[in-house]
Amino acid sequence: MAFFSKDLGIDLGTIYTQIAEGGQVILREPTVVAIAVDEQKIVEVGLAAKDMYGRVPESLEVAYPLINGVIADYEVAEKLLEHMIGKISGSLRIFRPRVMVSVPYGVTSVESRAVHEAALEAVKRDVFLIQQPMAAALGVDLPFHTPSGNMIICLGGGATQAAVLAMYGIVSAQTLRAGGLALDEAIINYVRRKYGLVIAQPTAEQVKISIGAAVPQDEEESLELQGQDQVTGLPRPFNLTTGEVVEAMEGPLMDIAETARQVLEKTPPELISDIIDRGIALCGGTALLRGIDKLLTKELGVPAYLVDNPTTCVAEGASLALDPSVFPKIRRNLPPV
Repeated sequence: MAFFSKDLGIDLGTIYTQIAEGGQVILREPTVVAIAVDEQKIVEVGLAAKDMYGRVPESLEVAYPLINGVIADYEVAEKLLEHMIGKISGSLRIFRPRVMVSVPYGVTSVESRAVHEAALEAVKRDVFLIQQPMAAALGVDLPFHTPSGNMIICLGGGATQAAVLAMYGIVSAQTLRAGGLALDEAIINYVRRKYGLVIAQPTAEQVKISIGAAVPQDEEESLELQGQDQVTGLPRPFNLTTGEVVEAMEGPLMDIAETARQVLEKTPPELISDIIDRGIALCGGTALLRGIDKLLTKELGVPAYLVDNPTTCVAEGASLALDPSVFPKIRRNLPPV
């Protein structure tokens, strides 16, 4: 039966959900659904629903079922998973896939059970959970099967996780329930304070991606945008520069650095020397922010580097975790369900 069924790894993220098979991502969709309010029925899922955000009448609601990396709306998350797995497997598939779903480190038993049950309803077969830092370490091929220390920071949209791994397990870790969305929010607040204008989250995200940076850049870039005047409610153009975006995001970025510093403080000294030699691996969508590796290197005193597959490594690692050569070794360190 294993020959006919698939082993899938699912990275259930706040912004994007990715599904991988055999270490390759086969589906990537925004974690968004559009719901018809009166019927309480899902009308669109993924990219089509994301395009509707902020542009729908009152009869429709665009919802993100995950907040800060954990399920906030169980029924919607279940339907979303069902839709995505059905897209891969086909609705009439006889042999259902085994699934490994990633969860943030340190989630409560209630939060992890919500993920487990939502996936179980969607696949009706074996579902296992894995902490995101461990899945990411498998996905980027960190040698954490040895007694030496490896550190990884997962910079997601809704949560930031820093972890030190050794001997197929997590030695010390911490989760900050803020990530890329907190950076967007910081840009929105900065524009409101400085220019008296209101911009939406997708615009703030566009600013962050286009001209954003974690540290001041040699070359200053600027972007012309439209904002809504707080007093008149009318649109008004304005310019934002890279320097302003760096200033706007300083607070949340310092929180991220502080989370990593606290993990290093809790790490045994034997492992710290290995981490200094090997550096800190950075993954997740927020790791693509220019200069974030330089900022963390400066703040932590340990070299930080961006991995080759920062946005896909969690899903890829989750699928590799079901490999018969890996699963028995990591099973004792997986979260109980």
